Amino acid sequence: MDLLNRLRPYRYQLFLLAYTPLGLYADAHVANVYEQYALGALTFAVLFFVLRFAPPAQRRQVWLAVVIATCGELYFSLGVGLYRYRFDNLPLYVPAGHGLVYFFALTAAATPLILRRRRLLVGVALGLATAWALLGVTVLPLLTGRLDMTGALLWPIFAYFTLRSRQAPVYAAAFLMTSVLELFGTGFHNWTWQAIAPISHLHQGNPPSVIAGAYCLLDAAVLWLTRARRPAIDAAPLVGSPGADEVLSRTAP
Repeated sequence: MDLLNRLRPYRYQLFLLAYTPLGLYADAHVANVYEQYALGALTFAVLFFVLRFAPPAQRRQVWLAVVIATCGELYFSLGVGLYRYRFDNLPLYVPAGHGLVYFFALTAAATPLILRRRRLLVGVALGLATAWALLGVTVLPLLTGRLDMTGALLWPIFAYFTLRSRQAPVYAAAFLMTSVLELFGTGFHNWTWQAIAPISHLHQGNPPSVIAGAYCLLDAAVLWLTRARRPAIDAAPLVGSPGADEVLSRTAP
């Protein structure tokens, strides 16, 4: 019982860390897009359920992140072909998945462990991101045949946000969750990144390292649009923010 009480603040994070590989494994074994629709409907149901317990302002931020991320998916996947899903479509679970990942990062930043060990955990995330980015242009090309320049270019974005933003724990948590998502997603062949990126013609890994850099930009876009929609004085605090005075002052950076 004592263990369960100690794990209680992390119940959503633990749930999503388990749900993600199970969901991706299921998607890798569905026979057609109709079965994939069912998985997407389930993932949206999960997102609706977890957001029931979030403040209204935070729910709006998560749904705004879903809209922005979905637009990005339509452009980068179906539009220019930066990566492709196994049925050459945009699976229904993907938009909901972006909302779950975004909510994971926001809520993780307010957990007791991160609040107590903020500097250490942010440093660990940055260290792991740095190591992965370096391996992507040195050792991993020898093992995988892929030079990861896209990941190397995402690293400065992630480093800038984690070093300069007061909400560095949000980005550290995003690094953890997006890394899990990408490693399982590409490992199960749910999606595949092109060896050479369209437009930029940069070589990239499968997956590129430090995809969390893209989530830093997503978070910045959400906050900018939220700030544009209503005065900062009316905005409610994010779960990951230390207090109401830091609500939409959380920037990029």
